[in-house]
Amino acid sequence: MKIGILTSGGDCPGINATIRGVGKTAINSYDMEVIGILNGFTGILDKNFVELTDASLSGILNLGGTILGTARERVFRKMLASEDEREREAIKKAYYDLGLDCLVCIGGNGTQRTTWMLSEMGLNVVGLPKTIDNDVYGTEVTFGFDTAVNIATDAIDRLHSTASSHRRVMVIELMGHHAGWITLYAGMAGGADIILLPELGYNMKVIIDKIKSRTDAGKTYSIVAVAEGIQVHGGSTERPANYFAREIEAQTGIETRQTVLGYIQRGGSPSPADRNLGTLLGGHAAKLIHEEKYGRMAAVINNKISDIPLSEVAGRLKLVEHDSALVEQGRLMGISFGI
Repeated sequence: MKIGILTSGGDCPGINATIRGVGKTAINSYDMEVIGILNGFTGILDKNFVELTDASLSGILNLGGTILGTARERVFRKMLASEDEREREAIKKAYYDLGLDCLVCIGGNGTQRTTWMLSEMGLNVVGLPKTIDNDVYGTEVTFGFDTAVNIATDAIDRLHSTASSHRRVMVIELMGHHAGWITLYAGMAGGADIILLPELGYNMKVIIDKIKSRTDAGKTYSIVAVAEGIQVHGGSTERPANYFAREIEAQTGIETRQTVLGYIQRGGSPSPADRNLGTLLGGHAAKLIHEEKYGRMAAVINNKISDIPLSEVAGRLKLVEHDSALVEQGRLMGISFGI
């Protein structure tokens, strides 16, 4: 049996650990031939690949990024959705020209939707959930999330000392796209005083009143963690960090500074938790292929490694709920969520 592995969408820590988990399990336990498709889905069309062996998969566990390269799949998905049957037939031909019995697709929401579309065409595929955003539906956690939260928490920890020294409000903007998981987990772990999430929205008066009440109580500084995906009122295209820092300073008179952590959250070596999660999910993907259980995504369900049909994943997002345990606990502790 011959399988291909590709990575698509944004990079994140733990991809190489996952590639290693799939490949080494497939080679050593199931005697499969493994190739790595380079630069995402376009690598299939370009027949751009490398042979993956037990030796070549050694030494990559702790590496950030992806040894296979990655790219967004907009052009490929456009071909999949085309009314011209020849577009889809070209994809099928490229798949079979590579001699594949199954394709393992490592990626986030967009990638899992594309993987499902390939499954609907009759191709054998298995998905693996990759994103720092932790917003892939059907799995309790994605690899990359833990590392991103660690990086974001460390940044918030560092802001406490400079904020207290200068008696400032510090606003830090964290990644997550439309989901607030990183901001919620890092905000709580880092001791943020106000946490603003896309799922919850905000009331500026509540934010201002919280900062003023802290000042009145003798607290000399405040930390505001805001998710990049929050919708700023008034249709402004201004970055959330800039907007909230400007409004807070204008309405409280307290010196306010902003920090956008950005792509540093996606870089570097994966945490031990992400290495192990990627390894487990990758191994499960190889097992699914061995058992010919295609059209599924490996996932964490009820704190165990399992899998779910891609049809249940495609086109859906996992977002922070209003009654999330951390949100509820934060409220009980006096942390403001801006509402």
